[in-house]
Amino acid sequence: MERSVVVTRRDCPARVVPIGTPIVIPRDTFVTITQSLGGNYTVTYNGNMARVDGTDADALGLEPQPLHFSPPDDDQIAEQQVWDALKTIYDPEIPVNLVDLGLIYKVDIDQTARRVAIDMTLTAPGCGMGPVLVGDVEYRVAMVPNVKSVVVDLVFDPPWSRERMSDEAQLETGMFY
Repeated sequence: MERSVVVTRRDCPARVVPIGTPIVIPRDTFVTITQSLGGNYTVTYNGNMARVDGTDADALGLEPQPLHFSPPDDDQIAEQQVWDALKTIYDPEIPVNLVDLGLIYKVDIDQTARRVAIDMTLTAPGCGMGPVLVGDVEYRVAMVPNVKSVVVDLVFDPPWSRERMSDEAQLETGMFY
């Protein structure tokens, strides 16, 4: 997607890049869309970058990308749906989802508490997008049926390396050799 200037059609929830602080961009505000990856949008608003989830794309005048899951037959959290939600989250600089990048180390589901705990890492410990990615994970996994809370632990041991990437991700990024 090329850079484009749009006017918000409704109040638009977003998170400030890179710190992840939630904000609301008011209706009838000019923003510049600077990036679109994985259904999420990076916009410039009042001189700052902000991340808008694809589920709120209609606020930018674009087609929303809803994330819907069928309710499971039982009253449990379906682990596959958690992984499916995680696969919809893309690194803001690399056009590959967090799962295929190898950034998700562990998913632990507590069915009694309705809580999902996730250990994840970043491609580099100093990555400034950590808070935004954590916010993306919390937001998207919370959409899975029966999930009441999501806890994300950012870990750096073991350190991430390209060997953690899927073969497809390595091909996509030109790192397969």
